[in-house]
Amino acid sequence: MPGSALPQLLRPRALKPGDLVVVAALSGPLHAADEPDLEQAVFVLERMGFRVRRAPLLEAGRHRWWSAARPAEIAEEFNGLLRDPEVRAIIAHDGGQTALGYLDLIDVEAIIADPKPILGYSDISLLHLVLYGRTGLVGFHTDLATPGLGGHWQAAPAPRRAVLEKLYAKLLTSDEPIGVLPATPSWECWRAGRAEGRLIGGVINRIVLAQATPYALPLGWFDGAVLFWEEAGGQAAHVWSCLQVLRHCGILDRIAGMVVGVPHAIDGLGAPDASPTLPEMVLDVLGDRDIPVLGNVEFGHAGPNLPMPVGIRVALDARQRTLSLLEPAVRPHTVTGPVG
Repeated sequence: MPGSALPQLLRPRALKPGDLVVVAALSGPLHAADEPDLEQAVFVLERMGFRVRRAPLLEAGRHRWWSAARPAEIAEEFNGLLRDPEVRAIIAHDGGQTALGYLDLIDVEAIIADPKPILGYSDISLLHLVLYGRTGLVGFHTDLATPGLGGHWQAAPAPRRAVLEKLYAKLLTSDEPIGVLPATPSWECWRAGRAEGRLIGGVINRIVLAQATPYALPLGWFDGAVLFWEEAGGQAAHVWSCLQVLRHCGILDRIAGMVVGVPHAIDGLGAPDASPTLPEMVLDVLGDRDIPVLGNVEFGHAGPNLPMPVGIRVALDARQRTLSLLEPAVRPHTVTGPVG
């Protein structure tokens, strides 16, 4: 998709009760110890009203190095799901370190012909960014199946689980905008202001990696965007370095706002008199770029994820600590064909 004009959004068809959702191994393997969490995730999806099937590669103990299978095998199974008209949504079992191995093997024509929600975060961020860039597909940056729906969700208070389940069901089945996302006291205003624009982001290291491939989003697509990102593991200096890459390549000069997820297991954050806090790092790299920044929002590795649909127009008010999804992520299921 050459040029810098924003793509027409490719919205999947809304799901309806009884539609088939497939849990697939799009990156890391399924460990035998995590089988109960996967079973719980299937139960959550069924409670939302969907039929659920596991893809064949999602077999406990199957692996190749750090992946569920060879990248070409994962791509073959993924493409089969994309081409199967019975499959209405695909949710990744887990993240990992594999998507870079098959970005060039994905059947983008199948996506254009029959777009489907692809759900997940972490390594799946690469799929969202690359497929948005190549087709305009709305990326469903949501919880993964096994560590998310079957793990973090189960450890959350019952009222929060109920809110998330209702939110995810509406995201997938309703062509009405979700509107204001349910905030919690953890949300912080790091720099006041308002912005409205397309939501683009994911794990910050995956944003940087995506921009280093032939499938990088044109810089013009970041004009007026609301950038969301989170990170897990590694060092605070790694996060700082990724932010500097975004500065050097011009992304920070183009965005209208920023939303930062809850950091998870990052060494060197906030040690007294020795390390910066995450807000200090972000504001240091932003410098005099006067854009609103909302921090500590629940998406990413730290716990249950609020949905952050890539490509959807959002409204951000950092002082009021609100983030609103202004457009639906899906189109009416009665419409057929590749309509955006």
